[in-house]
Amino acid sequence: MSLRHAVAGLALLPVLAVPATAQAATAPQKHQPPVRRAVFDLQAHRGGLGLTTEASIEGFAKAIRLGVSTLELDTQITEDRRVVVTHDRQVSAQKCKDTNPLTPGDSKYPYVGKYVKDLTLAQIRTMDCGYQQLPGFPEQEQIKGHRMVELKDVLDLVRSYGAKRIKLNIETKVEAGAPEETAPRKLFVRRVHEEIHRSGIEKQVTVQSFDWGALKEMHRIAPAYPLVALTNYDFLQVGKPGASPWLGGIDADDYGGDFVAAAASVPGVTALSPNYGFPQNGTVTDPGFRFYPDRKMVRDAHRRGLEVIPWTCDDPATVEELMDMGVDGIITDFPDRVRAVMAARGMRLPTSYPEPQH
Repeated sequence: MSLRHAVAGLALLPVLAVPATAQAATAPQKHQPPVRRAVFDLQAHRGGLGLTTEASIEGFAKAIRLGVSTLELDTQITEDRRVVVTHDRQVSAQKCKDTNPLTPGDSKYPYVGKYVKDLTLAQIRTMDCGYQQLPGFPEQEQIKGHRMVELKDVLDLVRSYGAKRIKLNIETKVEAGAPEETAPRKLFVRRVHEEIHRSGIEKQVTVQSFDWGALKEMHRIAPAYPLVALTNYDFLQVGKPGASPWLGGIDADDYGGDFVAAAASVPGVTALSPNYGFPQNGTVTDPGFRFYPDRKMVRDAHRRGLEVIPWTCDDPATVEELMDMGVDGIITDFPDRVRAVMAARGMRLPTSYPEPQH
């Protein structure tokens, strides 16, 4: 048996019995033709944090020049309702350090460790979020003095490059499991939509979320936006009573625990982004590693006209196994590695854009 077949065998999750109540939910649907990209979707995770300080303008610009299909990024909403690009709802001491309070005696100082929703943009921008190289990423270019940027800054960057073929996959980082830790869902979604709409490049945007309630809200106010359903499997809460708080009122057990079928019921969803495997940062050569997506998941998604774009895979051999399953793209910290795999396999490469001449 080949390594590939052995690993694929490990990928199978325990078979879940489908309750009688799930029969209606999983009844055959009228299938759409599969949505397939002309170019494999190479997504630079947080701008490609393996190469550059995450969520920095310099990182996003480097990814554009390298040649990626999509800039993947996260958003949070500040106390004064600004949309900032950051993965963390609580300012991380590993990534940011305080410099000075915005005003003498500011009661919120120090700002590190506070929730983004409780700080103003001005307070947030006092912090140095490039003060060290991220541990575990020795190849990362450190952008010293990096300040968190706003979503509009990244949208403007793409416009400045004239990068009309690049997508932005923007995550509304609503914390559905602890909603008091992020801005309220409706406010969060509305502000992200406003910034996208103002950019003039909204046709280059997809919106993703682990919080499917946020996806439903985005579809309500912007029904033309393509949406991406994220999951790490645990958030589905398969076999647990009631609906998971992450699924916007959907109970995965009504769909037999099937991620594809459950996500396909969310209006506007065009792609699925599952975690690529267990453990989360494992590789095909690790003992006990197993994939989460498999050929059946990909096939079922394609029958519904949905793409499958796993996150966040950096190991070339593991990426190749995922490609062989038929996935439509990869979210990665190292877009250069995945681009090299694509080149070696003779795949069409995303456009690389030169730096704009001013």
